[in-house]
Amino acid sequence: MNWAWLLEFRTSTPLKKANCHRCNNFSVWLTAYIDDYNTLIGNMIHPDIHTAPLPNSDIPDICLGDYLEARDISNKSPRGAAALLRLCIQKLCVELGGKGKNINDDTATLVQNGLPQRVQQALDVVRVIGNNAVHPGEISIEDEPNTVTALFSLVNLIVDNQITQPKQVAGLFEALPRGAKEAVEKRDSKA
Repeated sequence: MNWAWLLEFRTSTPLKKANCHRCNNFSVWLTAYIDDYNTLIGNMIHPDIHTAPLPNSDIPDICLGDYLEARDISNKSPRGAAALLRLCIQKLCVELGGKGKNINDDTATLVQNGLPQRVQQALDVVRVIGNNAVHPGEISIEDEPNTVTALFSLVNLIVDNQITQPKQVAGLFEALPRGAKEAVEKRDSKA
Protein backbone atom coordinates (compact mmCIF):
# COMPACT_ATOMS: atom_id res chain seq x y z
CA MET A 1 0.00 0.00 0.00
CA ASN A 2 1.24 3.49 -0.85
CA TRP A 3 1.43 5.63 2.31
CA ALA A 4 2.99 8.64 0.57
CA TRP A 5 -0.31 10.56 0.70
CA LEU A 6 -0.37 10.23 4.50
CA LEU A 7 3.18 11.56 4.80
CA GLU A 8 2.26 14.48 2.50
CA PHE A 9 -0.86 15.23 4.61
CA ARG A 10 1.13 15.22 7.84
CA THR A 11 3.69 17.67 6.53
CA SER A 12 1.36 20.02 4.66
CA THR A 13 -1.52 20.34 7.11
CA PRO A 14 -1.54 23.59 9.09
CA LEU A 15 -2.38 21.69 12.30
CA LYS A 16 0.50 20.38 14.36
CA LYS A 17 0.52 18.41 17.60
CA ALA A 18 3.15 18.97 20.26
CA ASN A 19 3.83 17.39 23.63
CA CYS A 20 4.82 19.39 26.67
CA HIS A 21 8.15 18.27 28.08
CA ARG A 22 7.05 19.23 31.58
CA CYS A 23 3.57 17.67 31.93
CA ASN A 24 3.52 15.42 28.84
CA ASN A 25 0.09 16.77 27.81
CA PHE A 26 -0.43 17.58 24.16
CA SER A 27 -1.24 20.85 22.45
CA VAL A 28 -2.53 21.62 18.96
CA TRP A 29 -1.06 24.45 16.91
CA LEU A 30 -2.31 26.21 13.78
CA THR A 31 0.88 26.79 11.81
CA ALA A 32 2.11 28.50 8.69
CA TYR A 33 5.41 28.96 6.87
CA ILE A 34 6.12 32.66 6.50
CA ASP A 35 9.13 32.85 4.19
CA ASP A 36 11.34 31.02 1.74
CA TYR A 37 13.49 29.70 4.60
CA ASN A 38 10.59 27.58 5.89
CA THR A 39 10.26 29.59 9.09
CA LEU A 40 7.36 28.03 10.95
CA ILE A 41 5.10 30.17 13.12
CA GLY A 42 1.99 29.11 14.96
CA ASN A 43 -0.78 29.84 17.39
CA MET A 44 -1.76 27.32 20.03
CA ILE A 45 -5.45 26.51 19.61
CA HIS A 46 -5.72 23.75 22.21
CA PRO A 47 -5.78 23.86 25.16
CA ASP A 48 -7.13 27.36 25.66
CA ILE A 49 -4.98 29.52 27.86
CA HIS A 50 -6.97 31.49 30.40
CA THR A 51 -5.50 34.63 31.87
CA ALA A 52 -8.65 35.60 33.76
CA PRO A 53 -9.01 34.46 37.36
CA LEU A 54 -11.30 31.62 38.35
CA PRO A 55 -14.63 32.68 39.85
CA ASN A 56 -15.09 33.10 43.57
CA SER A 57 -16.44 29.80 44.90
CA ASP A 58 -19.51 31.61 46.27
CA ILE A 59 -20.59 33.15 42.97
CA PRO A 60 -24.30 32.39 42.53
CA ASP A 61 -25.15 29.63 40.06
CA ILE A 62 -27.18 32.09 37.97
CA CYS A 63 -23.96 34.10 37.36
CA LEU A 64 -21.48 31.24 37.07
CA GLY A 65 -22.18 30.32 33.44
CA ASP A 66 -21.76 33.91 32.24
CA TYR A 67 -18.54 34.30 34.22
CA LEU A 68 -17.05 31.08 32.84
CA GLU A 69 -18.10 31.93 29.28
CA ALA A 70 -16.50 35.36 29.65
CA ARG A 71 -13.35 33.66 30.94
CA ASP A 72 -13.31 31.28 27.96
CA ILE A 73 -13.44 34.11 25.42
CA SER A 74 -11.53 36.86 27.25
CA ASN A 75 -8.31 36.41 25.24
CA LYS A 76 -10.09 36.20 21.89
CA SER A 77 -12.85 38.76 22.50
CA PRO A 78 -12.28 41.20 25.38
CA ARG A 79 -15.41 43.11 24.29
CA GLY A 80 -17.52 39.97 24.46
CA ALA A 81 -16.08 39.09 27.86
CA ALA A 82 -16.80 42.58 29.20
CA ALA A 83 -20.39 42.36 27.97
CA LEU A 84 -20.86 38.96 29.62
CA LEU A 85 -19.41 40.26 32.89
CA ARG A 86 -21.88 43.15 32.74
CA LEU A 87 -24.66 40.57 32.38
CA CYS A 88 -23.16 38.67 35.31
CA ILE A 89 -23.32 41.86 37.42
CA GLN A 90 -26.95 42.42 36.45
CA LYS A 91 -27.84 38.92 37.65
CA LEU A 92 -25.71 39.37 40.77
CA CYS A 93 -27.62 42.55 41.64
CA VAL A 94 -30.83 40.50 41.68
CA GLU A 95 -29.19 38.02 44.07
CA LEU A 96 -28.21 40.93 46.31
CA GLY A 97 -31.75 42.34 46.43
CA GLY A 98 -32.09 44.43 43.27
CA LYS A 99 -34.84 44.11 40.68
CA GLY A 100 -32.56 43.28 37.74
CA LYS A 101 -34.13 45.76 35.34
CA ASN A 102 -31.50 48.49 35.58
CA ILE A 103 -28.06 48.00 37.14
CA ASN A 104 -27.76 51.69 37.95
CA ASP A 105 -31.05 51.66 39.90
CA ASP A 106 -30.12 48.39 41.61
CA THR A 107 -26.76 49.86 42.66
CA ALA A 108 -28.50 52.93 44.09
CA THR A 109 -30.87 50.69 46.08
CA LEU A 110 -27.96 48.60 47.36
CA VAL A 111 -26.08 51.78 48.39
CA GLN A 112 -29.17 52.94 50.34
CA ASN A 113 -29.12 49.56 52.09
CA GLY A 114 -25.50 50.00 53.18
CA LEU A 115 -23.42 48.80 50.22
CA PRO A 116 -19.82 49.95 50.82
CA GLN A 117 -18.53 52.63 48.45
CA ARG A 118 -15.71 50.38 47.16
CA VAL A 119 -18.24 47.72 46.10
CA GLN A 120 -20.50 50.38 44.54
CA GLN A 121 -17.54 51.64 42.52
CA ALA A 122 -16.69 48.09 41.42
CA LEU A 123 -20.29 47.58 40.25
CA ASP A 124 -20.18 50.87 38.34
CA VAL A 125 -16.84 50.07 36.69
CA VAL A 126 -18.07 46.71 35.39
CA ARG A 127 -21.40 48.27 34.31
CA VAL A 128 -19.86 51.21 32.42
CA ILE A 129 -17.08 49.23 30.73
CA GLY A 130 -19.50 46.40 29.88
CA ASN A 131 -21.94 48.90 28.37
CA ASN A 132 -19.22 50.57 26.34
CA ALA A 133 -18.01 47.20 25.10
CA VAL A 134 -21.25 46.72 23.16
CA HIS A 135 -22.14 50.36 22.49
CA PRO A 136 -19.78 52.82 20.82
CA GLY A 137 -18.40 54.91 23.62
CA GLU A 138 -15.31 56.48 25.04
CA ILE A 139 -13.68 53.26 26.22
CA SER A 140 -12.05 50.97 23.68
CA ILE A 141 -11.41 47.72 25.48
CA GLU A 142 -9.42 46.30 22.54
CA ASP A 143 -6.75 48.97 23.15
CA GLU A 144 -6.29 47.86 26.77
CA PRO A 145 -6.76 44.07 27.13
CA ASN A 146 -5.74 44.12 30.81
CA THR A 147 -8.95 46.03 31.53
CA VAL A 148 -11.09 42.93 31.00
CA THR A 149 -8.85 40.92 33.35
CA ALA A 150 -9.42 43.59 36.00
CA LEU A 151 -13.20 43.26 35.51
CA PHE A 152 -13.03 39.59 36.51
CA SER A 153 -11.25 40.61 39.72
CA LEU A 154 -13.92 43.22 40.42
CA VAL A 155 -16.71 40.66 40.02
CA ASN A 156 -14.86 38.40 42.48
CA LEU A 157 -14.39 41.35 44.87
CA ILE A 158 -18.14 42.05 44.83
CA VAL A 159 -18.99 38.39 45.49
CA ASP A 160 -16.39 38.21 48.25
CA ASN A 161 -17.66 41.35 49.99
CA GLN A 162 -21.38 40.70 49.62
CA ILE A 163 -21.60 36.90 49.86
CA THR A 164 -18.40 35.20 51.08
CA GLN A 165 -17.53 37.50 53.98
CA PRO A 166 -21.07 37.62 55.45
CA LYS A 167 -21.30 33.84 55.12
CA GLN A 168 -17.99 33.40 56.96
CA VAL A 169 -18.98 35.79 59.76
CA ALA A 170 -22.40 34.14 60.14
CA GLY A 171 -20.77 30.72 60.36
CA LEU A 172 -18.34 31.87 63.06
CA PHE A 173 -21.09 33.62 65.01
CA GLU A 174 -23.29 30.54 64.82
CA ALA A 175 -20.44 28.48 66.30
CA LEU A 176 -20.32 30.66 69.45
CA PRO A 177 -21.63 29.09 72.65
CA ARG A 178 -25.33 29.66 73.33
CA GLY A 179 -24.61 31.79 76.42
CA ALA A 180 -22.39 34.16 74.45
CA LYS A 181 -25.02 34.58 71.73
CA GLU A 182 -27.73 35.24 74.36
CA ALA A 183 -25.52 37.91 75.96
CA VAL A 184 -25.10 39.58 72.57
CA GLU A 185 -28.87 39.49 71.97
CA LYS A 186 -29.50 40.95 75.44
CA ARG A 187 -26.98 43.73 74.80
CA ASP A 188 -28.51 44.53 71.40
CA SER A 189 -32.07 44.58 72.75
CA LYS A 190 -31.08 47.42 75.11
CA ALA A 191 -29.88 49.61 72.24
